[in-house]
Amino acid sequence: MANYNTNLRFSALIKSLFVLCFLVFFKASAQEITGEQLLDKAINYHDPDHHYNDFKSTLSIAMKMPDDTERLSKVSIDLPKQYFKLNVTKNDKEVTYIIDKEVVNFSLDGKSDFTEEDVKTFNLTETRARFMQNYYTYLYGLPMKLKDAGTIINPVVERKDFMGQEYLVLAVKYEEGVGKDAWYFYFDTKTYALKVYQFYHDQKKNDGEYILLSGEEELSGIKIPKARAWYLNQDDKYLATDTLSKS
Repeated sequence: MANYNTNLRFSALIKSLFVLCFLVFFKASAQEITGEQLLDKAINYHDPDHHYNDFKSTLSIAMKMPDDTERLSKVSIDLPKQYFKLNVTKNDKEVTYIIDKEVVNFSLDGKSDFTEEDVKTFNLTETRARFMQNYYTYLYGLPMKLKDAGTIINPVVERKDFMGQEYLVLAVKYEEGVGKDAWYFYFDTKTYALKVYQFYHDQKKNDGEYILLSGEEELSGIKIPKARAWYLNQDDKYLATDTLSKS
């Protein structure tokens, strides 16, 4: 009987050790990828031949908003030449911003002479031009833009369920003077494609927005999400959809 009890205790010990090893292995497997490693895998998916730094292309983007007219944007980006051009057409008006290195120009319906009222109505300022440049080069340069100086990549990658789908989530903040928002990037668990991103101005207030990505267009050898649907974090209110097409 003593030997039988000893064998039972030994068997139970072996099972406990097996379970412990399994849990340790499972935990290690779930955390085996770091933030930088996840970013590298995502970049390898979207830009497998590393063409981003030589990116030169034109994007045609149609924005549709509830109860509003469609806005058409044509964006020309030449990163090596530091050139950016944006043509925005809405309600039969065309606004153009051009940034050629450090030189900024803008026009309204092809004319560079306009009234002060035009300046206010159509935001014809250098500040607006640079904002739009940063907006398009950042959003349409993801995830490669997360390699920029001043980007703080959280080393801990989380698995999260978002709208019924599991993702690998990368948390990103920025150094002072670079950016103030907190960003979260959701990647496919198998392909590492970027599928969702989300930002907060103040996460305690649950402000900011999330953007659902779908489809792809390939420009200059880079896979860029085709459609971006924007929603408010606070109440899931739908804001707009941007749809990309090749020019």
